[in-house]
Amino acid sequence: MSLEFFEKYKFKPEELASIIDHTLLKPDANYKVLEKFIDDTRKYGFKLLMIPLSLVEKALEIAGRTIDLGVVIGFPLGNTSTRVKVAEAVEAAELGVSEVDMVMNINAFKSGNYEYVSRDIKSVVNSAKSRGVKVVKVIIETGFLTDEEKIKATEIIIEAGADYVKTCTGFLGSVATVHDVVILRRSSKGKIGVKASGGIRHALDAIALISAGASRIGTSSGDKIIEEYIKLIEETGG
Repeated sequence: MSLEFFEKYKFKPEELASIIDHTLLKPDANYKVLEKFIDDTRKYGFKLLMIPLSLVEKALEIAGRTIDLGVVIGFPLGNTSTRVKVAEAVEAAELGVSEVDMVMNINAFKSGNYEYVSRDIKSVVNSAKSRGVKVVKVIIETGFLTDEEKIKATEIIIEAGADYVKTCTGFLGSVATVHDVVILRRSSKGKIGVKASGGIRHALDAIALISAGASRIGTSSGDKIIEEYIKLIEETGG
């Protein structure tokens, strides 16, 4: 990625941070790591801190309501039952989480059982939003899908009432690509947002995905991306 490209899509650091979901989903992360991610979210002004449901109470103990929290649902495989996903969404909502990112049932989708997939998503959307959750994103794991399937998944997500289609969990080998973001953005027709997630570790990569149509970035490297971004601004005389 060239510096010329960076110049074309330059944001203020706080603008870039405001569309990043700073993400802590590593199973070996302890409470000290959680505290660091909370501090990062405050320091840089990230959109929210995305964590597992089991860490929400500890995050609230450390941070109170000083930052917004997001929680993953049916993570990372998406093949838990709808009842379990709804239970997770309800608990997250009762704890005051502002956003949930659920994993689509990929088994059902790949089997062509689109009615089940739609019902699964609708159940989570309705349960979460009726209890105060503001945004529901649906992870489709783009690495497992053909381009045609990515379009179909986006159409189902729109119909089911979710707010974003999201590329990847980051756990199953798939990464966010410009190609996929372009497809998802076009098929969304402006009705929902696109969240790029999976393997995003550098500032120019994030900018490339934003320029392709991503309106949210999910990454565990948010702090590094912003620090790298600030350095790029300084190097280019910004």
